[in-house]
Amino acid sequence: MTTIPDAAPPVLLVHPGTHGVAVYARDTAAEVVRLDDRARVATPDAVAALAPGTPVHAHVTDRLWGASPEEATHHVTALAARHPLTVTLHDVPQESDGPRNRPRRAAFYRAVIEASRGVVVNSAHERELLREEGVWSGAVGVVPLPVDSARAVRNHEGDDDAVGVLGYFYPGKGHDEALAAAVTAGVARLTVLGRASDGHAADLEAFVRRAEALGVAVEVTGWLDDVDMAARVARVAVPVIAHRHVSASGSLASWVGWGRRPVAVRNRYVDEMARLRPGTLAVVESGELARAVAAARADASTTWHGADPVPFGRTDGARAYLRWWSGVSA
Repeated sequence: MTTIPDAAPPVLLVHPGTHGVAVYARDTAAEVVRLDDRARVATPDAVAALAPGTPVHAHVTDRLWGASPEEATHHVTALAARHPLTVTLHDVPQESDGPRNRPRRAAFYRAVIEASRGVVVNSAHERELLREEGVWSGAVGVVPLPVDSARAVRNHEGDDDAVGVLGYFYPGKGHDEALAAAVTAGVARLTVLGRASDGHAADLEAFVRRAEALGVAVEVTGWLDDVDMAARVARVAVPVIAHRHVSASGSLASWVGWGRRPVAVRNRYVDEMARLRPGTLAVVESGELARAVAAARADASTTWHGADPVPFGRTDGARAYLRWWSGVSA
């Protein structure tokens, strides 16, 4: 039984669409409503009908709130001026944003935090990034991205002898590292489970050509619904996570949620998730990726974790939010 805090949760602001943050916000909101029937959900269009002063919680990344960090700043701070605002920050700024966008994105996140009365991120790694990037060194809550164990694939038909990278394609996501490992390990196929992130279609086309020149055929599945994605995730021979820069990874959570144990190149976030969910990741140093891919290809059983349930699921995440909101409102 869930213990519901005395204070009602804020109105949960959710965006429509297929953006990963929007999907996560809707899934979390649905679970919060299931646990606490006082919770209310609103889309951005419906927020204008709320009485001024009504507490609101929003999931925030600049790309979801505007065409530029500056436009996103205007929208979020205007919301905070009307409503006591708590936020979950996603895609926090870091080196991979580049010399032009890094300071602009940092300024956006700083403005959002300063306008809010409480801030959550999805990992201790992101909390450290906020400090390291000079964005914020004050209090920040941590609610990890949940794993939905209910969708884990129980019976798979075998593999398609491909290395797989899950999620949107963009530079730094780990596709280049996966390709290099595939070439060294003698794997002739690579599957991109997803589509190009907005603005990166040309990068994906160049990647496919580069892989073909190295003797590796690339399949790009495009966007898939959960049923089709589960089937494709089950067939990939070796799931790989090799982000050069990461905030929090929905792709990692998705691999694990579908029962796979991906080969994951070590970084601070990967280590944090390995501690949270022991046995669900095969963590390797970057120089060991090709060897690990070859070993996983030789023994497919190592690419399935078998944990059921996987620690920290959707209900755990919703409970964590209810506790955190209660503390913020105290």
